[in-house]
Amino acid sequence: MSAEKRTALITGATAGLGKEFARQLAAQGYNLVLVARSEGALNDTAQALATEFGVQARGIAADLSDPAAPRALFDAVQAEGIQVDYLVNNAGIAGPNLLDEGDWGEQAAFYQLMMISIADLCHLFVPPMQARGFGRVLNVASMAGRIARGGGCNYGPTKAWVIALSEELANTVGKDGVKVSALCPGFTHTEFHERAGLMDMKNSMPNWMWYDAETVVREGLAAVERGKAVYASGRLYRLLDPLFQSVWTRRLFSVSDGR
Repeated sequence: MSAEKRTALITGATAGLGKEFARQLAAQGYNLVLVARSEGALNDTAQALATEFGVQARGIAADLSDPAAPRALFDAVQAEGIQVDYLVNNAGIAGPNLLDEGDWGEQAAFYQLMMISIADLCHLFVPPMQARGFGRVLNVASMAGRIARGGGCNYGPTKAWVIALSEELANTVGKDGVKVSALCPGFTHTEFHERAGLMDMKNSMPNWMWYDAETVVREGLAAVERGKAVYASGRLYRLLDPLFQSVWTRRLFSVSDGR
């Protein structure tokens, strides 16, 4: 696939998987539209990637927990005459505990970021891809969306929804030349756990359960091209995923935090 004159839009693009997506897509020749909350970090990232890979890269600051942000982002891209051919919905956070966090506004903002903004961006950017007969959409989900567990009751369910959305989109628009995939990483070395205050958990786990961002992104981009609607990243998680989904073994993998 030639990426000549094509553009990728990546959310959550200044750190972790988002930054690695930007790097690998730039290496393929894609021009970049990078989206995150920090304008300074966006500009620094865009300039560095443009210099390293010789592509056009620009940042658009947006907070996707704001319901108005997806439309504003789409309008900004349209106003600049940018055609988005590759959409990576990567922005996300660990989020509040559904039962312990009393501020429903925080809960609603979390759902807006993790689910509604993804649907909104697909609603806006996928139809033009269909009309042109080419497009790629990669929605970053998680192995947390493949198996139910006790816990915060928010992060895993939102990722399960992203997986379901991606599968149905893939079935709907594949005939139009648009490939859609939900990428399901397991434990991945990024800034995510530090920002979420989960470093004690991370440090207590064996290293063989962890993959680096380069591997996760490389496998995810390849999975989209192969038409994989759902893809578990990492050999360990690809081995476990069928067991997670089986009615015979699923209960063995469901865990509780003791609630």
